[in-house]
Amino acid sequence: MAFFRNSTTWVIDYRYEGRSRRWVKVFPAGLEPTSQVCEELRALHGDRATSVQVRVATAEEESQFLRGEGPRNVLCPTGRSAVGGNG
Repeated sequence: MAFFRNSTTWVIDYRYEGRSRRWVKVFPAGLEPTSQVCEELRALHGDRATSVQVRVATAEEESQFLRGEGPRNVLCPTGRSAVGGNG
Protein backbone atom coordinates (compact mmCIF):
# COMPACT_ATOMS: atom_id res chain seq x y z
CA MET A 1 0.00 0.00 0.00
CA ALA A 2 2.95 2.33 0.31
CA PHE A 3 3.19 2.72 -3.49
CA PHE A 4 1.17 5.96 -3.38
CA ARG A 5 3.36 7.70 -0.79
CA ASN A 6 5.38 10.60 -2.04
CA SER A 7 6.92 11.69 1.26
CA THR A 8 9.00 10.34 4.13
CA THR A 9 8.83 11.36 7.79
CA TRP A 10 12.21 12.13 9.36
CA VAL A 11 13.33 12.59 12.96
CA ILE A 12 15.94 15.26 13.64
CA ASP A 13 17.69 15.00 17.00
CA TYR A 14 19.81 18.03 17.81
CA ARG A 15 21.14 20.08 20.69
CA TYR A 16 19.98 23.64 21.34
CA GLU A 17 22.11 25.55 23.82
CA GLY A 18 23.32 22.20 25.17
CA ARG A 19 19.84 20.69 25.62
CA SER A 20 18.55 17.76 23.58
CA ARG A 21 15.74 18.59 21.18
CA ARG A 22 13.75 16.59 18.65
CA TRP A 23 12.06 17.78 15.50
CA VAL A 24 9.85 15.64 13.25
CA LYS A 25 9.55 16.81 9.66
CA VAL A 26 8.24 15.45 6.35
CA PHE A 27 10.34 15.60 3.18
CA PRO A 28 9.70 14.39 -0.38
CA ALA A 29 10.33 10.68 -0.90
CA GLY A 30 13.82 9.90 -2.13
CA LEU A 31 15.35 13.03 -0.59
CA GLU A 32 18.15 12.63 1.96
CA PRO A 33 17.66 15.85 3.97
CA THR A 34 20.68 15.90 6.29
CA SER A 35 22.43 18.88 4.68
CA GLN A 36 19.14 20.78 4.27
CA VAL A 37 18.30 20.20 7.95
CA CYS A 38 21.73 21.42 9.06
CA GLU A 39 21.33 24.58 6.96
CA GLU A 40 17.85 25.19 8.36
CA LEU A 41 19.02 24.72 11.96
CA ARG A 42 21.88 27.14 11.31
CA ALA A 43 19.48 29.70 9.77
CA LEU A 44 17.01 29.40 12.67
CA HIS A 45 19.38 29.15 15.62
CA GLY A 46 22.90 30.05 14.45
CA ASP A 47 25.64 28.53 16.58
CA ARG A 48 23.20 27.70 19.40
CA ALA A 49 22.08 24.49 17.65
CA THR A 50 24.09 21.51 16.48
CA SER A 51 22.70 18.56 14.55
CA VAL A 52 23.18 15.22 16.20
CA GLN A 53 21.25 12.73 14.06
CA VAL A 54 18.86 12.79 11.10
CA ARG A 55 17.04 9.51 10.44
CA VAL A 56 13.84 8.09 8.99
CA ALA A 57 11.07 7.94 11.62
CA THR A 58 9.95 4.56 12.90
CA ALA A 59 6.36 3.51 12.19
CA GLU A 60 5.41 4.44 15.77
CA GLU A 61 7.08 7.86 15.59
CA GLU A 62 5.33 8.58 12.29
CA SER A 63 1.96 7.53 13.75
CA GLN A 64 2.49 9.82 16.75
CA PHE A 65 3.40 12.70 14.43
CA LEU A 66 0.30 12.14 12.29
CA ARG A 67 -1.90 12.06 15.41
CA GLY A 68 -0.39 15.36 16.57
CA GLU A 69 1.44 13.75 19.47
CA GLY A 70 4.80 15.21 18.50
CA PRO A 71 7.83 15.72 20.68
CA ARG A 72 7.20 17.81 23.78
CA ASN A 73 10.62 19.46 23.85
CA VAL A 74 10.54 21.27 20.51
CA LEU A 75 11.28 24.96 20.31
CA CYS A 76 9.31 27.13 17.93
CA PRO A 77 11.47 29.59 15.95
CA THR A 78 9.06 32.36 17.00
CA GLY A 79 9.74 31.67 20.69
CA ARG A 80 6.26 30.29 21.40
CA SER A 81 5.75 26.95 23.11
CA ALA A 82 4.73 23.99 21.00
CA VAL A 83 1.00 23.31 20.88
CA GLY A 84 0.13 21.03 23.78
CA GLY A 85 3.73 21.07 24.99
CA ASN A 86 5.44 22.68 27.88
CA GLY A 87 8.14 24.36 25.81
